[in-house]
Amino acid sequence: MSNKINLGFRPSEDPFEVDHGGFYRRWLSMIDDHDELKAHVAKVTATTEDQWLPLWCGIAKRYENQGDSQEAAGDINAARKSFLTAKSYYSIARYPGAITPNKAAACSAMARAYQKACAHLDPPLEVVDVVCDSKTIRSHFRAPKGTKPTGAVLIMCGYDMFKEDRGWASDFALDHGLAALVMDAPGTGENSFAWDPASVKAWMAAIDYLAARPEVDENRIGAFGISRGGYSVMQLAGAYREKVQAVVANAGHPFGYEMTDKELQNFVDARNARASFIFGAPGDKTSFETWSIEYEKSLFKKWALSELGILDNITQPVLMINGKHDHLAPVGNIYFMLENGPVGTRTSRIYPDAGHCAFKHYNDWGPASFAWLAKHLS
Repeated sequence: MSNKINLGFRPSEDPFEVDHGGFYRRWLSMIDDHDELKAHVAKVTATTEDQWLPLWCGIAKRYENQGDSQEAAGDINAARKSFLTAKSYYSIARYPGAITPNKAAACSAMARAYQKACAHLDPPLEVVDVVCDSKTIRSHFRAPKGTKPTGAVLIMCGYDMFKEDRGWASDFALDHGLAALVMDAPGTGENSFAWDPASVKAWMAAIDYLAARPEVDENRIGAFGISRGGYSVMQLAGAYREKVQAVVANAGHPFGYEMTDKELQNFVDARNARASFIFGAPGDKTSFETWSIEYEKSLFKKWALSELGILDNITQPVLMINGKHDHLAPVGNIYFMLENGPVGTRTSRIYPDAGHCAFKHYNDWGPASFAWLAKHLS
């Protein structure tokens, strides 16, 4: 039985507390028992891998073993749930990614648990390679049953959540009759492209991959992304508008909105708070770089859709989602997009009691996003 307790709201990156908008927001929608999660977080004494990995991998392994037993007994539904819970705890363990050999092992364990969770899916999950510039990007593809080509969605991951963490989005896609390709973002998971504006070509290659699949109608392809993925869908929409018919952007930054002085300071403070933690081995440098207002302004010049000259290319239908109190991708980005583009092409939903990505309201915007995509890709 799920036990999703009423959590407080605090926008932060504190791995010693569980709040809506906080560090564990990434996994709250994927872990049913929030009481259990809070109990485990209370045992966290340090974020270095010598303390962090045994705790979270131990919990994950317990669920993985439970799933193995349930699968052997023929209870496939229960096993899938246990394997997915194991995947999410391994995901916490491997955060932010394969920065050390031990973290890489946790990444592999996460992928193993996810593959176990998907072993009996019908229609099945297909592990595929998207090719771009002679590089291969390991990705996950699913398509509804049937012989008639259907619409499809590229599910675009963000900075620290990998394709195994976004399998639920492909479930929503299939629920609405759409095929789905889930791919790691450049610089993360199994995508070796560097995170750079030019890496949009990897996403474009993913669109081309979908268009070439016999199950997919090449004229009915959209995209969905969260956090950095919310930025990437917009960048892709502007860079490949002839192939991308509709996009859903949950959060995302920078689009062209210039933050106020207070927002800039809050953003920099949040980044520097995150930069105080070491998720690698004891004695390693902190796992994230420090930030400054000047640095953030330089990134705006490098990344903003308005600076890249692609803002006016985004003419397809766009659905934008976020929490009003997002400290990482201020909702000013949404208002900026509402002020630009053809009349009638922009739709938005801002949740007034939520923060980054509004994960508190996942049960609302999750299925609604794919119902919206199905409508616009029909």
